[in-house]
Amino acid sequence: MDEKFMRRAIELAKQAETFDEVPIGAVIVLNGEIVAEGNNRKERDNSAISHAEIVALKNANEKLGWYLSDCEMYVTLEPCAMCAGALINSRLKAVYFGAYDQKAGCCGTLYDLPTDKRFNHRLHVEGGILKDECAALLSEYFRKKRKKDSDIQGEK
Repeated sequence: MDEKFMRRAIELAKQAETFDEVPIGAVIVLNGEIVAEGNNRKERDNSAISHAEIVALKNANEKLGWYLSDCEMYVTLEPCAMCAGALINSRLKAVYFGAYDQKAGCCGTLYDLPTDKRFNHRLHVEGGILKDECAALLSEYFRKKRKKDSDIQGEK
């Protein structure tokens, strides 16, 4: 595990926020080098599946193919069920995440898909990497969004 990769994921999350996206970023690492990146694009793509993890996986697939068994992912928020399933199907070696997700986290919080022995592949999971910084990004984003929404409601 290397914090520098999580720091890059945080930068990508901040980029997503400039497009009024929930600030989540992800990088895929192979042999100590970033080979693919992604950030949340749900609003820009008008797609429920354009999570940072899925975007990064697609970018890695274009370069390396679908089988990513020597790769690791760093992502600022604990992956949801969809993304955890995609990590399993991509055969990733490991996922390192920042903030825990009490509402949708499926890498240990609500469920632990990547280590479930019933699946044909398991990967190493480590959470809480720069968790305070990652959680603060999300908290601040939603605080600003609630204030903006409240201001709009007040204008009516």
